[in-house]
Formats: sequence, C-alpha cells, structure tokens
Amino acid sequence: MISLLHTPDGVRDLYGSELKEKKNVASSINKTIELYGYEAIDTPAFEYFDVFSRDIGTTPSKDLYKFFDKEGNTLVLRPDFTPSVARCAAKYFSEEKMPLRFCYEGNTYINTSELQGKLKETTQIGFELINDSSIYADAEAIMIVIESLLNSGLKEFQISIGESNYFKGICEEANLDEETELKLRDYITSKNFYGSREFLSEQKIDATLLDQLEAISKVFLPEKDLEALYENATNERSKNAIRRLLDIQKLLAKAGLDRFVSFDLSMLSKYHYYTGIIFTAYTYGVGDSIVKGGRYDKLIGKFGKEAPSVGCVFQIDEILNALRRNHLSASNADVKKTVLVYQEENYEKALEEAAKIRKEGLPAELVLWDKKISREEYMNKSEASGNRCIFI
Repeated sequence: MISLLHTPDGVRDLYGSELKEKKNVASSINKTIELYGYEAIDTPAFEYFDVFSRDIGTTPSKDLYKFFDKEGNTLVLRPDFTPSVARCAAKYFSEEKMPLRFCYEGNTYINTSELQGKLKETTQIGFELINDSSIYADAEAIMIVIESLLNSGLKEFQISIGESNYFKGICEEANLDEETELKLRDYITSKNFYGSREFLSEQKIDATLLDQLEAISKVFLPEKDLEALYENATNERSKNAIRRLLDIQKLLAKAGLDRFVSFDLSMLSKYHYYTGIIFTAYTYGVGDSIVKGGRYDKLIGKFGKEAPSVGCVFQIDEILNALRRNHLSASNADVKKTVLVYQEENYEKALEEAAKIRKEGLPAELVLWDKKISREEYMNKSEASGNRCIFI
C-alpha cells in the first residue's frame, strides 16, 4: 500500500533554508538575464503532444508524461521549455523582424526510468534570443551564462562549446545516410570513441574525411587546433562551423570572459533541433551539466515562423548541488531573520521593533511566547536555524 506521507520517485519536497537558497539562486540568475534586456514569458506546464514530437526533435515519447483531455487529445507535461517558447513566438510574433528576447522560469518533467539519483521534476531558468543569426547573439548567450553563474555564487566552472555543423558537414560530404549518421552520433555523444572508430572502419569513407571525423573525439580543443581544423576542412559547412567558433572566441576574449570557455566538437546534443553552436557548463561537485544551450535556426519554422534563434537553460537543482558541495553560499543566502518573541502586553512594542528591522530590508518574525516553551528552547531553535532571537 502506498504511504501518503511519501512522494513518488523522482520528486521531492523543499522547505526552509534549502528552499530559500533555491529562490536566491533563481533570483540572481533572473536579474542577470534581465540586465541584458530579456522580458519574462510564461508558457503552460502542459502542451499538445505534437509540440514535443519526434519531428520537432525533442524528448523521446517514452520519456514524456502523457495524458488526455476531454476531447481525447494527447497532452504532455513539458519536458523542455524551448519548443513551448518557439510555439509562442510563432503564434504572437509571427510578423516581428526585430530581435526578440524572452526569459522564463518553471519546472520540467521527464518520466525516465533511469533515475541514477536524478529528479523527474526539475526547475529551470532560461532565455531565448530570437530573430538574430549573428555570432554576436551566440556570444551574448555565453556571456549571460558566465555572468549568471558568477552571480549565483559559483567561482570555478567551464563552458564547453561545440558546433553541430562541423559533424553534419563531414557526414554530408561522406554521403552517410540518416541511419548511419544517427548511429555515429550516438557513439560520439556517449563519448564512446573506440566504438565510433570501429564503426567508421566498417564504412567506406575517404581517409581524409575519416581523419576529420576522428578529430571530433579530441575533447577541449585549444585555439591552435581549431585553426588547423579550419585549414584542413574539405567542405564549406564544416569550415564555416570552425570559423564561427573562432570568431565567438575572439568576442568573448574582448569581454575578458574567454578563460571560462573550451571547445569540444564531440558535443552533439540529444535534442536534434540544434543547428549550430551547442554549449554546456560544468563545475566541481556535480557529474551532470548545470547549463545547456545552443542555436536552433529551424525549430520555430516547425510552427510557421522562420526565425534563427539561440538560447539556453540553467539547471537550478544542479547549481544548488554544486554550491553545497563546494561549500559556497548562494547570493543573499546569508541574510538571516530576526525572531521577536513577545508577550501579549508587549505586542505593540514588538510591532515597532519588527517594522524597524523590515525597513532595513531584513526579515523579522513575530512569535507569541508560549509558556509551555522555555526561553532556552526558543534560543536554541533560532540558533540552530542561524537566526537571531530577541525577547520583547
């Protein structure tokens, strides 16, 4: 029999200091994004199934939470924000040609059986820059990620940047069919480079192209290696992909942020709607990425509006894990409240003291003294929570 006191696998309750820290992290990231001119957008927690279908290139059907409305339409809880924002942009801004900047916050839901300690319900904050195909838009997205992570309290992290067009250009030149390309993509995304080498050896591919595909397995490429790949690329699509990475690197260097960046051509997202740069952020203490993003120039076209776009999501739960494991505090997480324990005859004085504290922007909690609870118990409870206790 199911105990009603427990939550299902993959979800959890949050309260007290942990929830406060989560809100502080979210607040600092949202403020950073908004400083770049992004405006909030709020899409539904569930959409029609086709918004996240295989044709769109998002989460596999088996990993979606599916249910039906009264008309028999299949609905799903959103596993990913980007297709929802893409649908919304196509609906309300179909004629807009100027850049659109949207940001959002909410929970996503993936019904995976391979938990491995991961949550099925996760909180994400993200942004999308629509109607801009330039390298400046790509660089802006990465700059926002770097500044947001620094403002959240993280000190050391690395952003790996890839470019899906390098891989796709070689596959086109080698005349690989879709099935072969997808199989090779699976080997590369899982970092199974021995498997990919063995698989490639079975294909009749020109030796030059084989060398270029194997170069993808080199993780964290320095700039000089990128320049060599640019010179050796034998098709325009791959060549332009490397050129774009080099140009983005120069823009980040001008902003003094290139030290947080490395390049990884083996990064090929499971979300097939990405069409250009792909980036992920990693830090100490967590095995999974804390930020995921990239360029998706064809996605909004699935909903009827051709609009080149770039964006990303911050995995708030993973950022919190990283802060805790590195013994760091979230922005404003050290703001403690004052507990004012008062007796009925001192209520007015307690109100005055609380008003003074709140006027300074600090939290104050009024607690009527229960005679069954000793002064020491009140003090110990407050100190255990890191709060200040004052008796009125």
